[in-house]
Amino acid sequence: MFDSFARVTRSFPVIPIIAFAACSRATSTAPVPVQPVVMGDTAAIRTLVARLDLERYKATIKGLTQFGDRRQGTDRNRAAVDWIEQQLKSYGCTNTERITYDFQPAPPAPRPAGVRDSTLAQGGGRLRGIRNRTGVNNDSTKQPDPRLRALDTPQSVPGQRQEVYCTKVGATHPDEMYIGGGHMDGIGWGEAANDDGSGTALVMELARVFSSPDVVTDRSIRFILWNNEESGLNGAKAYVAQRQSLQGKGEPRWLGMIQHDMMLFDHGMPRPDHTMSPDQRPEADINIEFQDTSKMARQSQQLAWFFAKANEKFATDYPASVGQHMTNTDSDPFKDIVPSISLRENERGTQIGAGWDPQWHQPTDLYATYNDKDFRLGLNAAQTTLSAVAELVGARLGK
Repeated sequence: MFDSFARVTRSFPVIPIIAFAACSRATSTAPVPVQPVVMGDTAAIRTLVARLDLERYKATIKGLTQFGDRRQGTDRNRAAVDWIEQQLKSYGCTNTERITYDFQPAPPAPRPAGVRDSTLAQGGGRLRGIRNRTGVNNDSTKQPDPRLRALDTPQSVPGQRQEVYCTKVGATHPDEMYIGGGHMDGIGWGEAANDDGSGTALVMELARVFSSPDVVTDRSIRFILWNNEESGLNGAKAYVAQRQSLQGKGEPRWLGMIQHDMMLFDHGMPRPDHTMSPDQRPEADINIEFQDTSKMARQSQQLAWFFAKANEKFATDYPASVGQHMTNTDSDPFKDIVPSISLRENERGTQIGAGWDPQWHQPTDLYATYNDKDFRLGLNAAQTTLSAVAELVGARLGK
């Protein structure tokens, strides 16, 4: 689908030309000439996508929920990091490593003076239509399950934190790398099944498929499960602080960052009485977002549209849509450094921020809350990322 792409320098080597209309002051209607993708084998990519399985995906989310909300700075969080590492190794992604950092929470910042425009969404855009209230549940008594309430009771203690990653090493350009992430910590006195067990399980499933011994890629892929997202993206910030300057000196050069955060629930806008539909809406889609005010807006937009094209070609059930207001997730620390996108169930600011997901940070964020139509939305996001990344890194099947 990219036969007409022009070749230029290696300054940005792997994102295809995509013609698009300007969506912000940071973009242009003119195509940007960049070197084309090293195309993967389409038949091989279809084989890899077929290796994603709904029951496996569900089982990985279920496995994560055994640790409750996995709140950062707790024993259950540390146990979850250990479990994730063991799973990655069992998939064949055995070169696991950890980022270690110290987390000392800052005192709450004072609220800015003045009246905030209640129509503005975080990250940009405007809130429209019917809204539900949002917030973080901090009341243990709202969790009716005594076993889960006891599991989630120990609270965070400042100090050392860790997050685990593994890497599929490229065969011909191991020094060039895409990063795929999801955050494994949660809050709210539930199981953090959707936020962000769904994104963590997705990244783990990608690691499983790409780590198959018959899969060869030209470029490298790093699969990382961030910690401390809920406290302010601290795990992703620590990775950038520690590893950005090492690119070309032990750290492969970053080509793009793809985040996965809340993948399951697209039931539509709240009803006038503020109830929600119990079913996934027929027009549910995967939201692929970039940030139009970032320094890499143009390249990030191209990456987002590339993922949307991969969705059209390889995803089985749900389509994708592209938006320009990526915010409040682990791709934020990367967005001015490298092309960065976030895949979600809904637009982060204008929809999730308006209460379109009533489980967000609530005791109801449980594995049992979701049905197969919900889980299949997350699986289709996995199909989207797997196929797009497989094309970007030149994936093929070896003997």
